[in-house]
Amino acid sequence: MANFSGEKTRVVVVGGGVAGAVMAKGLQDQCDVHLIDPKEYFEIAWAEMRAIVEPSFAERTVINHSEYLSKAHIITSAATNITESEVTTADGRCVGFDYLVIATGHAGAPEFTRAEKLHNYQGENDKIKAAKSVLVVGGGPSGVELASEIVFAFPDKKVTLVHKGPRLLEFVGEKAGKKALNWLTSKKVEVILGQSVDLESGSNGVYHTSGGETIHADCHYLCTGKPLASSWLRETCVRDSLDAHGRLMVDKKLRVKGHNNIFAIGDVTDIPELKQGYLAQGHAAVVVKNVKLLMKGQNESKLSTYKPASPFALVSLGKKEGVGQMMCLTLSGRIPGMIKSGDLFVGVARKSLGLKSN
Repeated sequence: MANFSGEKTRVVVVGGGVAGAVMAKGLQDQCDVHLIDPKEYFEIAWAEMRAIVEPSFAERTVINHSEYLSKAHIITSAATNITESEVTTADGRCVGFDYLVIATGHAGAPEFTRAEKLHNYQGENDKIKAAKSVLVVGGGPSGVELASEIVFAFPDKKVTLVHKGPRLLEFVGEKAGKKALNWLTSKKVEVILGQSVDLESGSNGVYHTSGGETIHADCHYLCTGKPLASSWLRETCVRDSLDAHGRLMVDKKLRVKGHNNIFAIGDVTDIPELKQGYLAQGHAAVVVKNVKLLMKGQNESKLSTYKPASPFALVSLGKKEGVGQMMCLTLSGRIPGMIKSGDLFVGVARKSLGLKSN
């Protein structure tokens, strides 16, 4: 859709996570960009577990949208409807677009401002400091990383991790999960597999597992994943492009199927690959390029295509060690720790938004 009117092409980005942030940043110099997000800030989400045990770390990972979007319009409200030409927001605005990019990812945090988010991290840290024992529910990357961050920062705490699956890190190979288990148990974390916990029925710090075990914990964290933030799309013009899991079906150019001027990027897409931040950044780079080409009137054959990434995962184990899997190769210990665990790629993420790494 080339724009020959002399006015800037208007691009609306819905969602201010890693994908939406990179998207808006990449087009703000060439387009009239409007970022719609219910919160005032962007958070480097994969660093969340570090921020819980080290609140000062969040000073670098929670970033106001205005810090990196000097030329874009920031609309702090939730999107509520989409037509073929405009987005409606919860505060009553109707924002027209030439191109729309949906990057809503997973359900976001309830905190509206950066100050509220930083205050929340300080509160969680105070809670862990005051606790003698902590229960972590969920043995995916978030649960494993949180448990490892706690025992690294507070080795005197009693940490119990409960996971309903048969092994940790089920999204990667069995060997990686076993290495993570060995690391946690070596740090005296009690890991209970194949059981669930009813957190609602817990009282006075006593919890019961589905296998009949009793766990005593002064505080608990649920790390079982957040739902997709896509249910509202079922009442919009892209309703027929949602799959059974609530993900938007996209073509190789990352356009929502059935819509030439609507793209989707990040976790909300049905791209068959692991849902990870650096891949969402890759989605954004492809769509930035494609929007620029379409603005110039380029035909379909010139547009960039996205190829789903091969399985690759790095899970930090404290600040110095980690476990990683690339294709069939599994590594653990200092090498993956050197790659990720020290800074968690926060400096790289900040630089991608034109900010100082520290």
